[in-house]
Amino acid sequence: MEPLSNEVLAELVRRAGDAVIVADSEGAIRYWNASAEELFGHPAEQALGASLDLIIPERLRERHWDGYRKTMATGETKYGHDTLSVPAVRADGSRISVDFTVALLFDDGGAVSGIAAIMRDVTAAFEERRSLQRRVRELEAELAALREGPPAPRPTGGEESVDRGAPGREGPPAT
Repeated sequence: MEPLSNEVLAELVRRAGDAVIVADSEGAIRYWNASAEELFGHPAEQALGASLDLIIPERLRERHWDGYRKTMATGETKYGHDTLSVPAVRADGSRISVDFTVALLFDDGGAVSGIAAIMRDVTAAFEERRSLQRRVRELEAELAALREGPPAPRPTGGEESVDRGAPGREGPPAT
């Protein structure tokens, strides 16, 4: 069997159901497929040539670029096999959660020339997981309270029952 042609592979990436984004070693977007357009809300014409900051929430940019520069310098990433889950931002400013893996791209001399990311929207699953974690914490707090024992019973009958002794025994009336 012959390997797939470059045209077939290009069509596969173009039509992939997951977003495929390729950035050069400086972090400028060089490829943006139709699923990336749908996921992030930016048409390819707007994304191509733009910085990856287009989809990175502002508060995470410094951390992102530190890791990106290190990856470009070392040619090593653990996210070629491990999935990374991060928040991202859409064109309308809304936040989503994405899972992705990356593939490093190398030039003819063996230097890292860029990175390809394959991304999927996992916002619904993330929100469900967060809701379940919140509910587990609530139930654990309720269980801990039950383990501490029920609160001491409060006397019934108001002030007259203060200092009356053991239940069922009459004591002196309260004054």
